Amino acid sequence: MQGSGRLARLIGWLQRAEVFLAGFFLVGMVAMIFTGGVARMVGRPLNMTIDLATCFFAWATFLAADIAWRQDRLIAFDLFSSLLPDRARRVLTLVNLAIIAAILAYGVVAGCWLAWVSRARSFQGIPGVSYSWVTMALPVGSALMLVTTLGRIRRLLRGGEDGA
Repeated sequence: MQGSGRLARLIGWLQRAEVFLAGFFLVGMVAMIFTGGVARMVGRPLNMTIDLATCFFAWATFLAADIAWRQDRLIAFDLFSSLLPDRARRVLTLVNLAIIAAILAYGVVAGCWLAWVSRARSFQGIPGVSYSWVTMALPVGSALMLVTTLGRIRRLLRGGEDGA
């Protein structure tokens, strides 16, 4: 029993870290765009601010998507599923979650491939820094959302409700 308590604490810590990083990347993106605009206005453009803002945007987007998915804050349409009996609604939810899991698994594989093939590409404004730092947001974000989705499937199969 003690092991599951440690796992729960680890998962809680990782989720808090994910929220912190998503916020950090969002604030960093805004700061880079603002800094780049001010620098350009005073006649000293900083090309690296756009590249950093792009990187921060990619990471913030994928981390925030997992946070929203975990908290059931993504948009959903239940026009037809709400009319179904409970058992049919649960089966439909399970099918939807399985499709989502398959797409996310593909995102992990394709994202790793994309990061691998872009490893030699460098940022235009930051020579020597691999563009893979941006493309790794796809497989990492997909993996996080896949874990969240598998948790939803597990809860649904154990008889709990899931709002997916």
